[in-house]
Amino acid sequence: MHPDLILLSEAIPMPHSAFAAAATPLAGGMLIGLAAALLLGTLGRIAGISGILGSLLPLPRVNSTFETGWRVAFLAGLLAAGFVAQGLSPTLLSNDTGTPAAMLIAAGLLVGFGTRLGSGCTSGHGVCGISRLSPRSIAATLTFISAGALTVTLVRILGGQS
Repeated sequence: MHPDLILLSEAIPMPHSAFAAAATPLAGGMLIGLAAALLLGTLGRIAGISGILGSLLPLPRVNSTFETGWRVAFLAGLLAAGFVAQGLSPTLLSNDTGTPAAMLIAAGLLVGFGTRLGSGCTSGHGVCGISRLSPRSIAATLTFISAGALTVTLVRILGGQS
């Protein structure tokens, strides 16, 4: 464990598992923020994953090799990070929910459709847009969060998985 995390865990009295449960998403969020800030600061680009991917599919529609290159490198970094995380902690990315693979694939396709419908995803609107005080991104993020909360509520009321 990183020395700063050890000091923080000693300063905040909580069970180790509770600290780990809070520290992991916090560290992930900080890394996402850092990546978004670096991309904006170095290339002047927004880290909206659906826009980055959408500009490459079905064929690259960007005008230069540089534009295609950084987008491919960014997406390759996302995939590589997943493989590294899986190698470091095999249970970290496991699907132990019992949800069938077909349902997960359908959910992923619906999310993809939603990002097109909403002209962006939570990384573009929620992380980058809100930090730039974009009214469109604030409205989109409020819509994403509200729709998610409503969906969870309806599923729980109707007796589905929580």
